[in-house]
Amino acid sequence: MTRLMMVGAAALVFGAAGYAAQAQAALPPVTVYKSSTCGCCSKWVEHLRASGFSVEARDVSDAQLEAVGAQAGVTGDLDSCHTALVGGYAVEGHVPAADIKRMLSEKPAIAGIAVPGMPIGSPGMEQGSTTQPFDTIAFTKDGKKTVYASHR
Repeated sequence: MTRLMMVGAAALVFGAAGYAAQAQAALPPVTVYKSSTCGCCSKWVEHLRASGFSVEARDVSDAQLEAVGAQAGVTGDLDSCHTALVGGYAVEGHVPAADIKRMLSEKPAIAGIAVPGMPIGSPGMEQGSTTQPFDTIAFTKDGKKTVYASHR
């Protein structure tokens, strides 16, 4: 390999690494409010980190968790075991990182997105090859809800 080819190859490698670092740096930090005893919440936090997010996990009481969700517009029918705040949006439950990235990219006029309950197979709730279909729901502060993404 010639010296020029080696320099070119190095530029490509470092250029790609720089691009990846820029893309990761462009993601806003996530603050997750969760119970200290919930293992699936910790697994979801790891899912976000593995997807390039910087995450601060805060262990809070059930009352504090409920208050954070209520202030963000999460209603009882959307409730799950943890609430995250990212880029001005709320994220309730086991929402896939790809759905969060899509929301941050599209910037829809919503309060946030949620995966109600704790569906088996959603991020943090993996149990072997068992999965159940679930939807990510977009919600507004005035109570409107629509399916944001379906996971089958």
